[in-house]
Amino acid sequence: MPKLHIAAERRSPSVRCIPIVAGISMAAFCAALPALAADIAASSRIDAVTVYPDAAQVQRVSEVTLPAGASAIVFKGLPAGLDPNSLRVEITGGSGVAIGSVASRVVPAMLLPVKSSLSDKLQDLYNERNLLREKSRALQSKKRMIESFAKASPEKLGERSAPMNVADWDKAWNAVGEGLAKVAEELQAVQLRSREVAREIRALQQSIRGRGAGSVPTRTVSVDVESGGEASTVVKLTYRIRGARWQPVYDARLDTRGKDGEPAIELIRRASISQSTGEDWTGVALTVSTVRANRGTQAPDLLAQRLEFYNPPAPAPAARMQDQARSETAKRRYRSSEGARVGGLLSLNSPTAKPAAEREAALDAGPYEAQFRIPGRVDVKADNSARVLRIASSKFTPQMLVRAVPAMDATAYLEAVFVNKDNGPLLPGVVNIHRDGSYAGRGRFKRVAPGDKINLGFGADDSVKIKRVPVSRKQSGPGWIGNNRSEVSDFTTRVENLHTFAIKVRILDRMPISEDDKIVIKPLPSNTTASQKDVESRRGVLAWDFELKPKVSKEIRLGWQVEWPNGKRIVPRTLPN
Repeated sequence: MPKLHIAAERRSPSVRCIPIVAGISMAAFCAALPALAADIAASSRIDAVTVYPDAAQVQRVSEVTLPAGASAIVFKGLPAGLDPNSLRVEITGGSGVAIGSVASRVVPAMLLPVKSSLSDKLQDLYNERNLLREKSRALQSKKRMIESFAKASPEKLGERSAPMNVADWDKAWNAVGEGLAKVAEELQAVQLRSREVAREIRALQQSIRGRGAGSVPTRTVSVDVESGGEASTVVKLTYRIRGARWQPVYDARLDTRGKDGEPAIELIRRASISQSTGEDWTGVALTVSTVRANRGTQAPDLLAQRLEFYNPPAPAPAARMQDQARSETAKRRYRSSEGARVGGLLSLNSPTAKPAAEREAALDAGPYEAQFRIPGRVDVKADNSARVLRIASSKFTPQMLVRAVPAMDATAYLEAVFVNKDNGPLLPGVVNIHRDGSYAGRGRFKRVAPGDKINLGFGADDSVKIKRVPVSRKQSGPGWIGNNRSEVSDFTTRVENLHTFAIKVRILDRMPISEDDKIVIKPLPSNTTASQKDVESRRGVLAWDFELKPKVSKEIRLGWQVEWPNGKRIVPRTLPN
């Protein structure tokens, strides 16, 4: 069957009729125009969706019977937020069908009529709320008056400001007490009723919004077509829309013994999909893609750069600096918590029950994109709730390593090193770590391209003991000959393997660096030779790689001497990665 495609373009309203021209009657002129196109309302459903990390591509399908001649297929009630430039149309079936133009317009929201009884009830509640407020003010005034009366001196409470008879004091006290008690009781009743009225108003407002707000802005898409005869066709309308996303969630399961005693890792990939596009996806063929649809399409222009002397700006007011600091703190907290809401999903299974098998997606990997086609049909509500689906799993044979950074943490961490042999990349995401069937915590993947190496931590190894202690630390002032100060720092790191098998170990430490000729740093001759310097292009970072047999320990020595001019003060500063 013939298949036609067209990209979206704007069309201007066609002129159906114009005023009488040069003696030609209106009827004769309009009769000479082509027949008016008939509008055909397309009853469509969402059939397929491709979800990107920052958008989605939606495909709607409609079965339309086209009459002979010109007509317009109209799709109503589409989300207003769809990108009109992404509209694509495909028509199959029939013969001699030609697509003209594709146009779209936004239909404003229309408030639906609300039943008058609800409006009347709401107005009555508003009136009652106002009366309760006035009554509360009156009772408060009465309470203050009684309290003022109670504070007055008895000498002025009698007739004509004469002193009150002592025998009448008891009656006055009782009158004040009874008056305050009555006012308190009336105030409590008013406050209780005020709260009830407030609840009724909120509930009624929500009910009215639910009945009267049912209309939201929508988009109508019209497709001009022309057919040589009556034809039964299938029309597919495709568009891209924001408000949809997917995030990868990983389960990394390490079996340290594995098959034949070799360690093995199973890496399970899941997609956490959520959307708020304004339309539910019900029973759709779902695909997730690694392409970022809303990212730039080409490299930015590089402008010339000039070096000049720095002129410090005027100091900002203290209030502005505090606002900036609070803003930066809020941004850091948001970034640190991003992605945590999907961590741990489907990560814990019963150790005794046999887990149900999960279906996996079919991978379609190209040189620039990886797509995972979810099996079956899937529902995803437009309420931003996450739907987590398994998309792939891979098995690796890693190299096991114990890594430690004693200068910062005396804990030895078990690490697996393996290569991403999948056809598609591993996107950044949370990794739920399992070691020998136990949940060990969370890690995180950076983006890992196919063929790249992965270093993934699997928690502390308590059978490897590490201790870093200072051997000496001494300072000296300027001598008779030189005018410099000096400081010597010397450390020993001891690593002990308590396992019954040999392990591979990597110890990381650092020696300070200087970018000033007046600060001289010299390594001590007693240092243990490092296996690697400037690890991962980080200056001064050293690594010692070795194999440690069971029940054996090893010591690493690292020290340096720093010299600098007397009268100066040196401070350490950590450099960014």
